[in-house]
Amino acid sequence: MRIILSATGNTSESNLDTRFGRCEFFLLYDTESKEFETLVNSGMEAQGGAGIKAAGQIIESKADVVITGNLGPNAFELIERAGVKAYSCEVMPIKKALEQYQNQELREISAAGRAHHGNHGR
Repeated sequence: MRIILSATGNTSESNLDTRFGRCEFFLLYDTESKEFETLVNSGMEAQGGAGIKAAGQIIESKADVVITGNLGPNAFELIERAGVKAYSCEVMPIKKALEQYQNQELREISAAGRAHHGNHGR
């Protein structure tokens, strides 16, 4: 299984970033190899449509699960349509977020959050 997490940094010691479209990095964790791969979020600097670009990147990475804060309407629709399960998590170290996912302690995202319309939120 391939699990992708929105992150503030490029290592497994980094914190989860609750901003999906505007996070700096995605950390892709492969449950078989137990290894992380770092992806720079292509949506981070987009003038608009950051969530759409980030969702496209998630889908291209062939992730089975995404763990983030919330998903805007467009990102949610793309992720859901691609069959990727999405889970909401608070800010915490990436390793702890993975542990909570594996212990089934995270809430599945079943509806889109509000759209940010280019608000970088920094």
